[in-house]
Amino acid sequence: MSKLIQYASLHATPWKNGGGSTTEITIAPTGATFDNFDWRVSLATIAHSGPFSVFPGIDRTLTLVSGPGVVLDVGNERQVALSEREPVLAFPGETEVYATVASGPTTDFNVMTRRARCSHQLERRVVRDFSQLERRSATTVVFLAEGESLFISSASERVSMVRYDAVVLSTEDVWTLEAGQATVFIVDIIPNEEEGEEE
Repeated sequence: MSKLIQYASLHATPWKNGGGSTTEITIAPTGATFDNFDWRVSLATIAHSGPFSVFPGIDRTLTLVSGPGVVLDVGNERQVALSEREPVLAFPGETEVYATVASGPTTDFNVMTRRARCSHQLERRVVRDFSQLERRSATTVVFLAEGESLFISSASERVSMVRYDAVVLSTEDVWTLEAGQATVFIVDIIPNEEEGEEE
């Protein structure tokens, strides 16, 4: 069976620097910490300007969910305005990133994978009426970023979601997404063929 993660059951954890908070959606393996997780999916609310935490050996993707956006200085090499125009940013976790908040808090979807063990792909998809999802990896997470509701079904089950809910799909290969209109994030977690030591 698929695992439905209801946003209403989750709790936000304030950042130590007071700049925002993080709501963990799912982590693997179960019960893992920042020191030993393989992958992690969360929502981050950035309320004030400040530096991101550094995570050596971790690859990250941030995607705008709500709010006016945030300007990110990435490794003193480039500046990215995470906004509706450019809503996705991927970067290594060991890179120093500084966030500048000018127009109010912003909420972002955050995927993290430990480079020595796995990688990830993230797709933003707009669903109008029906959309077919064919599995591309052994672990797939579907997150309802925008829209009142979404139904996701396979040959053997049907799951109802409301905004900010997530589902970790079971082993069924083909799923149907159904909504009047919704924006969903589809995250595929891809294990390394041969696990090596972290760089």
